[in-house]
Amino acid sequence: MKLLIGLAALAALACGQDAQEPAPAPTPSAVATGTLLIGNKGEDTLSFIDLATGAELGRAPTGRMPHEIAVSPDGRQAAVVAYGGLTIDIFEVRTRARKRTISLAPNEAPHGIAWLADGRIIVTTERSKTLTIVDTARGDAVTAVPTAQLGTHMVAVTPDGARAFTANIGSGTISVIDLAERRKIADIAVGGRPEGIALTPDGRTLWVGDLEGARVQAYDATTFARLGEVATGPVPIRVAASPDGRWIVTSNLGDGSLTLIDARTRARVRDIAVSGSGEVRQVTILFSNDGARLYAAETGRDRVAEVDLESGRVLRRLTAGAQGDGLAIAAARPVAR
Repeated sequence: MKLLIGLAALAALACGQDAQEPAPAPTPSAVATGTLLIGNKGEDTLSFIDLATGAELGRAPTGRMPHEIAVSPDGRQAAVVAYGGLTIDIFEVRTRARKRTISLAPNEAPHGIAWLADGRIIVTTERSKTLTIVDTARGDAVTAVPTAQLGTHMVAVTPDGARAFTANIGSGTISVIDLAERRKIADIAVGGRPEGIALTPDGRTLWVGDLEGARVQAYDATTFARLGEVATGPVPIRVAASPDGRWIVTSNLGDGSLTLIDARTRARVRDIAVSGSGEVRQVTILFSNDGARLYAAETGRDRVAEVDLESGRVLRRLTAGAQGDGLAIAAARPVAR
């Protein structure tokens, strides 16, 4: 009997030890699907990464200093800005081929970009202080709306494609653009140096990061009334909303962390250490399509960290090109060549 009791105690102890061990990281095939696109601004290329395996399928040349990327509504094409020039390159994801280059002249330094359901491509053109609209349904016709603000850098568009909001770093403002009438409605004085910007999926709340203030502010996207602010890690250079609208996340350049915020209560939930240092130059962040993972571009180490949102663990690091920064996920998968 004593022997049986002793064996039972040992078994219970062993079970308790197993329960405390961390769960193994997901295998690559369980991590994500689709193709991760990375704009490598240090070498003028676009990387194509198979998320199922983590393998880089190839790189394609781009215009000068590729940065932000937008995927077409059908998931088959990608538009890549040439921040060092005045063009957008259109790639077919499946073949990794550049299909055409769209000139935005005289509008220069395209950066923030969105590809709308009706085919329009919306892009900030920073040096020209404009928001440029490319109508792909009309032969890539180009028109521009002046913001007349300094550092018109990032853009967010309402789900119905009616309005765009641009973050103007140098002016401390957010410009509101009516995309149908192609005119500026207002400039919202947010203060500081706003760069990261995101709309909740319902289009009701605009979140704006402040490079100087270690904070993110929330605004009513209809009335432009300020709803509040939340403290973040240092230098919140990017802001992203989860696909289900539950979370707001900032990428904090100053210490390589993420700040997770409850979008409904506007409460800071926790900080997630990812890159761990400002020297890594963590910039762009992107949610996976199911919202379970975040991708953070570690521009200073030519890697992209894949983070499990629930646990905060870095699952793996994917290889990018030199200064890989802009990110997008396309449903299409390139063919082997």
